[in-house]
Amino acid sequence: MTGGDRRFRLPWHRRRPAAAVEHVRPWGHRHVISVLLGPEAVREAREAVAEQFPLVGVAPGSAFADAVLLVVSELVTNVLRHAPRSPVTDVGITVAAGQLVVSVADAEPRLPDLTDDGMGAGLRMVAELAADHDGDLSAEPAVHHDGKVVLVRFQIPS
Repeated sequence: MTGGDRRFRLPWHRRRPAAAVEHVRPWGHRHVISVLLGPEAVREAREAVAEQFPLVGVAPGSAFADAVLLVVSELVTNVLRHAPRSPVTDVGITVAAGQLVVSVADAEPRLPDLTDDGMGAGLRMVAELAADHDGDLSAEPAVHHDGKVVLVRFQIPS
């Protein structure tokens, strides 16, 4: 790893970021960044996702863009709080067929409780933001490591 380069792979990644190979169809626009968990993780993840907006037709500064960035912030914050096994998180954005999917993968195998009674305020807000854009929130075990992937799907506004 070089001075300012925080993108790297650890053994649990097995060559490719988990969010890059899981739950994603092979067509469309996809971008994944591995973010070192620490004080700058949320900012770095938000900036990486925001850089992709012009490439996928999302207007920076729009209410939709703000909702996506808020979801990224909350999910990365949850990794910082609840995934002590994770030195990094993979944050992905995939756009295809009118949908934008945010994926956040970590090395913690315990899935979040996505029931009304089990969700904290942050995940409840994420679920509501997704629902506001005809989307949803889910969490699944990772395919290529012992962790999990949290996925938030949005319909892109026309």
